[in-house]
Amino acid sequence: MSRLRSLWFVVFAVVTVAGCGGSGDVVSLTQTPWFEELAFSSGLDFVHVATLEEHFWIPEINVGGVGLIDFDNDDDLDIYFIQGGDLARPGFPGPGNRLFMNDGEGAFEDVTERSGVGDTGYGNGCAVGDYDRDGFVDLYVTNLGANVLFHNNGDGTISEMTATAGVGHEGWGTSATFLDINNDGWLDLYVANYIHWSPDREIECFTGARREYCAPSSYKAPAPDVLYLNLGDGTFQDVSNSSGISQFFGNGLGVVAADFNGDGSADIFVSNDRMKNQLWINDGLGRFEDQALLAGCALNQQGIAEAGMGVAPADIDHDGDLELFLCHMAEETNTLYENLGDWFEDISARAGLGMPSLRFTAWGPAFADFDHDGHEDLYITHGRVISGPPSQGSVDPYAEINQLFAGGHEGRFSEVLPRGGTSKPLVHTSRAVAVGDLTGDGALDLVVANRNGKPYLLKNRVGQQGHWLMIRPVDADGVDLWGAMVGVEGPQGWQWRLANPGHGYCASNDPRVHFGLGDAESARVIVKPLGGAQRDFGVLPANSVHRLVVTNEATR
Repeated sequence: MSRLRSLWFVVFAVVTVAGCGGSGDVVSLTQTPWFEELAFSSGLDFVHVATLEEHFWIPEINVGGVGLIDFDNDDDLDIYFIQGGDLARPGFPGPGNRLFMNDGEGAFEDVTERSGVGDTGYGNGCAVGDYDRDGFVDLYVTNLGANVLFHNNGDGTISEMTATAGVGHEGWGTSATFLDINNDGWLDLYVANYIHWSPDREIECFTGARREYCAPSSYKAPAPDVLYLNLGDGTFQDVSNSSGISQFFGNGLGVVAADFNGDGSADIFVSNDRMKNQLWINDGLGRFEDQALLAGCALNQQGIAEAGMGVAPADIDHDGDLELFLCHMAEETNTLYENLGDWFEDISARAGLGMPSLRFTAWGPAFADFDHDGHEDLYITHGRVISGPPSQGSVDPYAEINQLFAGGHEGRFSEVLPRGGTSKPLVHTSRAVAVGDLTGDGALDLVVANRNGKPYLLKNRVGQQGHWLMIRPVDADGVDLWGAMVGVEGPQGWQWRLANPGHGYCASNDPRVHFGLGDAESARVIVKPLGGAQRDFGVLPANSVHRLVVTNEATR
């Protein structure tokens, strides 16, 4: 596997920009951009199609998903793009999703036809996980209409197992994630749904005389999410009712599963669009209770439901539990909730992530230590849902430039300029973003799905400085331990990451847990599996990927 050897130097200057925040917003100026856009030269010739003709039907404005999956078990991340189509022609197959195989050196080949994963539904997102514990990761695709489960046969092909597994829910699936709700080692599945929609439910909305896409609240048709329990025989049971998940409805767009209250069981947070968010706390016995209002993460500080899109977890304060970052509409700030154990506190302003987000409509968040300094950075995709003047040379009235924030001491973030972290501005209607090491050099790259356009492949250039470590916790059978927390003693003290790729917006990320180590050439590593005792693996060498076997009766 090749490794880039060029060294890129980055010089930061901290300046105060008067205006928005009153006291000013901190900005990081860089001599060298953090990323280089290489999608076309890497062979990613995918073009997303939201619709062949704009009808101003609400599904057209939300779409654009992407997933990273090691489809052939060669330790290189392949890329799966979710495609839209034409809603005006029901029953007519769309262009289809596409899978690009990674050669390990930064080049990709379209293997959709020979693999059989080109689902032609009107797609939204995907989830990745080895649901049958055979050593090969499988793929779940969410659609407007029936969702699809692809079983990885391990020979470069798939078998479509939706009906057999019983997971073909026919709603409007958006984000989904595999998780283990009962600590039995078998991956269960949570699917967020948006609204009950069909063409005959459409309504017309205007800004003055200009036709626009309607807000989800205009339809008054929120949809219940779906929770599937893995029975361990290749089938799933819909436990949405018995678990309590179907008790409350929402316009679900983002989902993340983790142990938020430290009791050893996987909980579920759902980011809802114009409805209160949900924090489903797992009692460990098959029941969930929504405690978002009690925990302070259901509404904003004014008690108002915001336009929740994607959600990402991160341990900003290095205390071993997970904060939540939510993307919102323009004129609403994005929100960073600090986890205080029994409740969450909005620290967006203190972290420097509030005011800089006001002018943008944010969708997909991705935390990662791009520059290997021991602090997680944050990339956010943008794209309007209400048309506006074309921006920076784009003809797309929904296009916006994305943002990149550098993480720093005391949980403070500063925006990186040039905006978006690239030398030339990239301005599209961006939706999902997936983060992972695509070339095996230890630096985390980004794949951005753009609505009605080509994707970005953002190769990390700033990560060539500093040391790094990647951890993949597995059980005794070599199956990923989704939900485990991995801790590394690095340059900024203890850093903690969640082992589960299913978060963001309609995306699946690198399954390996990544840490920046600065000048440190080794680090102590601890893994805390769900429902079991933590395991200390001692000091491990930097600049390598470690597959750590965690034996734990509670997860077998």
